[in-house]
Amino acid sequence: MLPGGCGTRTPGRFLDAEGGRVVSGMSVDPYREIVLDKDGDGPAGQAAELVALARRGVTDLVVFAHGWNNSPSGATLLYSDFFAPFPGLLAPGVEAGYAGVVWPSMMFADEPVPDFRALVTTLPEKERTIVRLTELLALAPPEEAAFAEFGALLRELADGGEGFAAAAGGLPEFLVADPLETCALFTAALDGTTPEAAFGGGLGRLWKGGREALRQAAYYVMKRRAGHVGERGLAPLLAEVARAAPGLRVHLVGHSMGARLVAYALRGLPGALRPVRSMTLLQGAFSHYAFAARLPHDPDRSGALRDMQLRVRGPVVACHSRHDTALGVMYPLASRTAGDSASLAEPLGRLVARDPRWGAIGWDGVQGVPGAARRTLATVLRDGVPASGCVSVDAAEAVRSHSDVRRPELARVVVSAARIGRR
Repeated sequence: MLPGGCGTRTPGRFLDAEGGRVVSGMSVDPYREIVLDKDGDGPAGQAAELVALARRGVTDLVVFAHGWNNSPSGATLLYSDFFAPFPGLLAPGVEAGYAGVVWPSMMFADEPVPDFRALVTTLPEKERTIVRLTELLALAPPEEAAFAEFGALLRELADGGEGFAAAAGGLPEFLVADPLETCALFTAALDGTTPEAAFGGGLGRLWKGGREALRQAAYYVMKRRAGHVGERGLAPLLAEVARAAPGLRVHLVGHSMGARLVAYALRGLPGALRPVRSMTLLQGAFSHYAFAARLPHDPDRSGALRDMQLRVRGPVVACHSRHDTALGVMYPLASRTAGDSASLAEPLGRLVARDPRWGAIGWDGVQGVPGAARRTLATVLRDGVPASGCVSVDAAEAVRSHSDVRRPELARVVVSAARIGRR
């Protein structure tokens, strides 16, 4: 079972009378899939299919992007399950269409190391590198030269052959630091000890930190890819649809890394176009300061998506849960090592409550945005989502883990944010 509860079902695909790709067994209709590769490119004609829906009378298009997942069929099953309650929630006169974004992502939950098959599936051009990395982890040789080789392979993996490393300001600090020290720091963080204590167990023991380093490198690749696919892939497609069908109201939904994808799509939209009427982020795996004009701990800097919420005509809703250990523990570890590998000397148990710099938006909602509303799930289900601005919804009463988003309550939140539900 993949993150999000994705199974292995492979729905049959066929073309309808108008040439649109249809998925058999989908719970809603009309439904289309938006397929984007790691560069944000996709098959020709996808925008035309969505425009055709508008010309057939669709008033509102709900677009969902999955998170960590390396199975297109699993993503489709997630969409079918999530969309199932929608027809019964819609107000009279609303004609909804649905779209699922299928992009090449990879598992990253709370397992100690990414699955080998998932790595190769997502990064097939790096298969030889992945094979050698996993060999080193299995053999755990207690020589410094082996750690040096491991570090070089991690850098090769993280660069991904996509040419992003230089454009993104270089690789994370933990990938350019001394690999032996990095593995010691990760080992200490996982054990709640100090790097000196980690070294005391012999070099062979430091491969425990090596497994975490591989996991973090894989996370870095997916983080970079999600933003790129959103900004360079989904955004241009939405712009094309908006120009051809300006009356179509678009509602973006993203889970985990998919939340990052749809949020970065806002950054790629031309300023004059505002087709997005609402955006709902489910357990979003990106910074809770992303929309901040100033970072509380560094007022001279802003969040990566500063003021992008203003490109949404309605609310930007961030559903978060304290039960999400992937975002409450592992995300802060990944975030702080990307910019400050020395912070690994702190025990892994140092959570966001004690150091908010590294928090995820899916852990405690939107931070650093003045006037952002905060609501409980029960309040939103009773009174609705505010009509505009950033809104953090504490969904802990329904969401018990990172993947626990197949919830009718969350479907109701999306419908409320979109202003398409029954009164």
